[in-house]
Amino acid sequence: MAAQAAPAAAENRELVLTRIIDASPEALFRCWTDPELMKQWFAPKPFTVPVVETDLRAGGASLIVMRDPDGNDYPNPGVYLEVVPNKKIVFTDAFTEAWEPSLKPFMVATVTFEDLGGGNTRYTATARHWTVADRETHEQMGFHEGWGICADQLAALAATL
Repeated sequence: MAAQAAPAAAENRELVLTRIIDASPEALFRCWTDPELMKQWFAPKPFTVPVVETDLRAGGASLIVMRDPDGNDYPNPGVYLEVVPNKKIVFTDAFTEAWEPSLKPFMVATVTFEDLGGGNTRYTATARHWTVADRETHEQMGFHEGWGICADQLAALAATL
């Protein structure tokens, strides 16, 4: 049997965005779990989000479709791995519905909402990739800019709830 290379350390395969947001964990969680609210912030403008389908439970499927200004759709099917109300959401594109493996797993995302008191929340979004190359691709795609814009849009919406 051939020896396999050890996987790269987790920190070499992850991208992290952290913000202190002036909104409660409950408001942020609601923005992440209510399909109508997700449509308002989930893609960096001028992209839109015409479709959000969620089955918010471990093993539940999700489908989020982002649309660019030219009308091209980018479907993002996935599965929730863990959902802790007002605290944490973990999801992956490694599976589509009913634990059906996807053609190309890319990442596992973990979003946490840490109550700091006074109506403030530490919001952390972590994307863990299968390979360093996947992480590099995601970084080149604009992870920090795109996810940062979305975090700003999320904060603005959560502040209205």
